[in-house]
Amino acid sequence: MDAENLVHMVNRIGDFFQAMPDQHEALDGIVDHIRKFWDPRMRRALVAHMDASKGKDIHPFVLQALESRREKWI
Repeated sequence: MDAENLVHMVNRIGDFFQAMPDQHEALDGIVDHIRKFWDPRMRRALVAHMDASKGKDIHPFVLQALESRREKWI
């Protein structure tokens, strides 16, 4: 999986959910979307990118969701 494309997709998901008024619900929404709709290979590739790059290029709001709820989506 191309990490650049995965980062682009996860940031777009974050753009959608960040517009929600309830931040907790938005963070959960990002993680739920990835868990439900991303293939396990995509999730593993995103984890590998996050670990290797310390989340470089991932929007801070999205990174907060992914890191704080890591056990829910991997």
